Amino acid sequence: MKVSIIGGGGLVGSCAGFALQATGAASEIALLDVNKDLALGQALDLMHGGPSTSDQVISSGGYEHISDSDVICITAGLRRKPEESRLDLINRNTELFLSILAEVAKAKPKSSAVVLVVSNPVDVLTYLAAERLGLPTAQVLGLGTQLDTIRFRSLLALHLGTPPKQTSALILGEHGDSMVPIWSGATVAGLPLDKYPNWSHQIGTQIFERTKKSGAEMLKTKGGAGFAVGVAIADVIDSVILDKNLILPVSSVLRGEVYGLRDVALSVPTKVGHGGRKAMLEIDLWPKELQGLKASERSLKETLALVKK
Repeated sequence: MKVSIIGGGGLVGSCAGFALQATGAASEIALLDVNKDLALGQALDLMHGGPSTSDQVISSGGYEHISDSDVICITAGLRRKPEESRLDLINRNTELFLSILAEVAKAKPKSSAVVLVVSNPVDVLTYLAAERLGLPTAQVLGLGTQLDTIRFRSLLALHLGTPPKQTSALILGEHGDSMVPIWSGATVAGLPLDKYPNWSHQIGTQIFERTKKSGAEMLKTKGGAGFAVGVAIADVIDSVILDKNLILPVSSVLRGEVYGLRDVALSVPTKVGHGGRKAMLEIDLWPKELQGLKASERSLKETLALVKK
């Protein structure tokens, strides 16, 4: 299956391309970027590594790749200027994103194509993509809190000295300030986290706060996240391509299916496979966690009401 990455010349897009090359699930990876030379260079770099990774077609170019793509991943976005407010950046990114959606629509994607939105603010832009592209809602996903979740798990494992793959916890809601840690389901090797040695509520709060600030930490230390977000993107796309039916905290438009959340896109436990979102799961949450999801819903609705559409 073919995956096209819009913004594939940049840090996030190219890291996503590399992660997808490493998994080998896609038969073709196309990198699209306004900077065509940069996209070509990234594609060549990936192609050169092909003999030691997987047998894939690696290409670059423009929106001509969209029409035969099975997955369209949008990573393009703008960074905040020193004098800008958060809303100013949201509006600039929304304008750019809507122009990208117009080009995608003009290229006539397959009726079965799955769109994965990575650009920020991801939940707001996922909602707009579902509105503008005319695809079934289930086929439009946002990366949501998948990145936050794997960051969270990695930091929990670092503190506890446990294998990251056996350290399980979710973050749901907004990919932003109102994200919600789901402590009620956190485990290590199937054992409840709150029963684990050297664990306390205070430690949990510190780990979650670092998770929430991880984007800023990456920006300060290396200019922005790349590897982990690439892996998070590959998690979602591989589950689509291989029909893995993984339960992932991805963002999509809700109409009251779970927790009474509606008319907003945010992350809830979602079964992801062929065709995108197959189902959403309403797992039992502590009352405080459910209140957090409702707060995310309110926050995102307020932002949606303010953005230029």
